[in-house]
Amino acid sequence: MKIGTIELGERPVFLAPMEDVTDMAFRLMCKRFGADMVYTEFVSSDALIRNVDRTQQKLLVAEEERPVAIQIYGKNTDAMVEAARLCEEAKPDLLDINFGCPVKKVAGKGAGAGMLRNVPLMLEITREVVKAVRIPVTVKTRLGWDADNKIIVELAERLQDCGIAALTIHGRTRSQMYTGEADWTLIGEVKNNPRMHIPIIGNGDVTSAETCKERFDTYGVDGVMIGRGSIGRPWIFREAKHFLATGAALPPETFGWYLDILKQQVLQSVERLDERRGIVHIRRHLAATPLFKGITDFKHTRIAMLRAETIADLFAILDDIPARFGLES
Repeated sequence: MKIGTIELGERPVFLAPMEDVTDMAFRLMCKRFGADMVYTEFVSSDALIRNVDRTQQKLLVAEEERPVAIQIYGKNTDAMVEAARLCEEAKPDLLDINFGCPVKKVAGKGAGAGMLRNVPLMLEITREVVKAVRIPVTVKTRLGWDADNKIIVELAERLQDCGIAALTIHGRTRSQMYTGEADWTLIGEVKNNPRMHIPIIGNGDVTSAETCKERFDTYGVDGVMIGRGSIGRPWIFREAKHFLATGAALPPETFGWYLDILKQQVLQSVERLDERRGIVHIRRHLAATPLFKGITDFKHTRIAMLRAETIADLFAILDDIPARFGLES
């Protein structure tokens, strides 16, 4: 699979852009475990052109994480064009436009998935951004606004006509948010449309190596994007790549091996922010990780883990888990 001139190999697996999740440290961690391409947190075009510090920080990319995409969102054509040019100066490998974020503060104001209710403006923004930069431009969007307006099959053709180099489709409507099951049937229909010639990347509910392979096999997509399935589990990319290559599950590591990965994430988060904010930031990963699922009588330990405010306290709790619950360290 290629996006523009970027060679990504066969059946690539991508890290999805996620706000407050895909900072550089997490992207590098996922790259280490085999993610073929990673995406930044989404960047507000309005905040970027106003030179907001936190937004500027999101443009920082490392050589070790390439190929890497910066994702932008907004509802004003001129602002999106200016933001696209600023992003290009940060030297990402490609630029992605977010037409899929469903949260109210974005979609409710007409940006992100809100663009699914204003297709002419969506297409205008896409055309102008493509013309404004020299790097490949891609789009990430959803099936449609709601169950009565699943427009993705026709929309995909129109976005392709705007000059985008690839299209990522999340298998839900905006009204579904992240509830229910992702429907990949329309993603497959877009991929199998003979008029489509750009790569199609599927996204939604890929939470295991087996599911990743099934999405490739069943729907014929060019790439699979993993989002929430990677939170607290960056090693999912290692598992997925192994399963795709061999058809067999990767033998599990010891409990202590996975625990060490989570501790590395804690340290990276603290280094990037500070002790208090870094620990608060990483709690989402600790809460979501499947590592602690199924451990009997773990509730009180989980609460203590998510309330810890220092590295010393948090690591004392984590280090005690194998012995307390009889797990292989």
